[in-house]
Amino acid sequence: MLAAAALVTSVGAASADRKPTDPAPPPPEVPIALLVDLSSGQTLYAREPDRRFMPASITKVMTAFTAFEMIAAGKVSPDQLIQVNDEIWQDWHGVGSTMFLEYRQRVSIDALLHGVTTVSANDGAAALGAGIAGSLDKWVEQMNATARSIGMRDSHFGTPNGWMDEGKTFVTARDLATLAEAMITRHPDLYERYFGHQRLKFNGFEQRNHDPISGVIEGADGLKTGFTNQAGYGFLGSAERDGRRLVMVVAGAPTGRIQRATSRAFIEWGFQAFRGHPLFAKDAIVGEASVQGGSSRSVNLMAVRPIGYDLPAGQTGDVRLTIRYEGPLRAPIAKGEQVAELEIAVEGLRPSRVPLVAADAVDEANLAERLVNGLAGLF
Repeated sequence: MLAAAALVTSVGAASADRKPTDPAPPPPEVPIALLVDLSSGQTLYAREPDRRFMPASITKVMTAFTAFEMIAAGKVSPDQLIQVNDEIWQDWHGVGSTMFLEYRQRVSIDALLHGVTTVSANDGAAALGAGIAGSLDKWVEQMNATARSIGMRDSHFGTPNGWMDEGKTFVTARDLATLAEAMITRHPDLYERYFGHQRLKFNGFEQRNHDPISGVIEGADGLKTGFTNQAGYGFLGSAERDGRRLVMVVAGAPTGRIQRATSRAFIEWGFQAFRGHPLFAKDAIVGEASVQGGSSRSVNLMAVRPIGYDLPAGQTGDVRLTIRYEGPLRAPIAKGEQVAELEIAVEGLRPSRVPLVAADAVDEANLAERLVNGLAGLF
């Protein structure tokens, strides 16, 4: 049974204008583009969002996210040391982007993740995957399982680093936005620790990050570029400003110059062409959901990040909020577990949804609590 509860109707007010920096949506020579506001779930721009393409080094975001999931689950630690095995060194030493790992070097997961996220290290991604999983095949299996678990429905990974593999690795822009959302929402501390750095010093070499927006666009902090002759130039990027977190994808750009210019203008366009209107702060209680068989008959629903909605600059409109969940929820429920969504319906635009989590744990009811809940249900 789908449960729903209407919450609020309100009218937005425009925020202060920013000085423009030549913002624009992607030009026609960039065939794939997507811009999403995570605070509202709204898609602000889409061009071929479900078209498959080869992500090249953007694949490394999936490798980093898989490692983040394992760190959060306590399966591995950033301080854990991994030895670069002979096969990994022979296959990836000096191949493409590198962090210059040495033969049979023992290196921490922390250092490998910095190499992957900052200088797109092919050797680092391979060493990380093989070191954690025991082999690259097992690591790739874990990457794909993790992708499925977060709802990446039309993507597949064949390598940990996006090196050409005869088309076995493919993604869509929509799936990459899903990946970025999961990473930023589930692991904000790890995201901040490993993404957005401008330079990496390792093994006596200093290299710079080729992210076109971090350090250039206000609030930008990642994520990853990608290039092969087959795939062209692409970028998965994100920036946060005034409580709004935008995620963008551009893919298939014919040159690096076009990719860089497009990425900067596109994300800036998202902030300037639309105005964000706040609704709930991070960790705010948005509403409640009914619970069956629990120590409590309801559970508060909490925002996992700031929630708002967007309107084109200069426009106002009504917004209707509805909590949706399959209910009543069944106990037990873990604190922080996603159990509902907030649907945001802005006048004249397609509805969007953002996740809501349980603010507290709800255990299964004991005998006495079941009796009390049963009597309460009669009235």
